[in-house]
Amino acid sequence: MQNLRQARAEDIIRIAEIENICFPEAEAATLKSIKERFTVFPECFFLLEIDGEIVGHINGCIYDSPELPDELYSDASLHCPEGKYQTVFGLAVTPEYQRKGYASLLTKHFVDVSKYRGHHGIVLTCKEHLIDFYKQHGFIFQGKSASNHGGVSWNDMVLTF
Repeated sequence: MQNLRQARAEDIIRIAEIENICFPEAEAATLKSIKERFTVFPECFFLLEIDGEIVGHINGCIYDSPELPDELYSDASLHCPEGKYQTVFGLAVTPEYQRKGYASLLTKHFVDVSKYRGHHGIVLTCKEHLIDFYKQHGFIFQGKSASNHGGVSWNDMVLTF
């Protein structure tokens, strides 16, 4: 049985574990960073449970313009609760549950929640191989990102409601 829900404080360790499984060390959010973010914007963390086990998550802060500058990753105080755009910091599903539609389920849920909350859209950066995934969800490719998060090349994507 699958369940999408908002994360709780007791889920933070599992969120960090999934980050470390799914992202290279230079790109994964640390447990400390996740705790800091969750303290400031817990309403922006969602989980996917399968048979009671947390197997995926999506999260990001709210910002007032359609961009995702690198400073947002390291400074939770830049979260704008009344901002116009939801950002996506991370979307991750554990390897044994990948390629089963669960990342799409989390993405669609984040889009629905963002629309319900009255945001103007969602912004994110992604690697080259994920551009088509996000395009399938209505995101528009904006070009190469100025981001150098984790020392790799990123692409800007935006979904406007």
